[in-house]
Amino acid sequence: MNQPPSSQSPLSAREVPSSFADNQAYFDESRWQKFTRRLKEEPLIPLGCAVTCWALWGATKSIRSGDSYNAQRMFRMRLYGQFFTIVAMVAGSFYYNSDRILRKEYEEILKERKAMEKRNAWIKELEARDLEEKDWREKVKEVTQKRKEEEDVARAKEEAKKGDGVVTKAVKGLRGRLTGDGEGGGKP
Repeated sequence: MNQPPSSQSPLSAREVPSSFADNQAYFDESRWQKFTRRLKEEPLIPLGCAVTCWALWGATKSIRSGDSYNAQRMFRMRLYGQFFTIVAMVAGSFYYNSDRILRKEYEEILKERKAMEKRNAWIKELEARDLEEKDWREKVKEVTQKRKEEEDVARAKEEAKKGDGVVTKAVKGLRGRLTGDGEGGGKP
């Protein structure tokens, strides 16, 4: 297979994604990874924030030292930094809008997939419980059938000992008919 040349990031050991739609690492990331990715995607926003902070620090230092000209210049620099940051944010939102939409779609698909996996796991658990219940019912049925057979055998043994069993009576009745001694009722 021909693979595109890998582009390693100088900041991390992971490869920089060439296509956001096909790279699973792009979507499964920690907060720190997301932060660094956003810094790489839109490096002008942190730059604008840094310029704004530097200008505020310079204005504060100039006010404390009593240099009003430099303080005014730093306040203007702060405004330019804020304007630059806002422009960078708006331009970045237009530029990366399609990736954000793709990411939201992916998160929805991932959410549905996880819900489906959870549902399938629940169904599998229910099927396993159903199978266990069927096995349990079969065992109970076998045990009750076995007990019933044992009770029938025990009852037959008791009747055989007493000699009053149905079979015994039938045999005696047949013997009586054949011999005519009247014990089985004799001849009709």
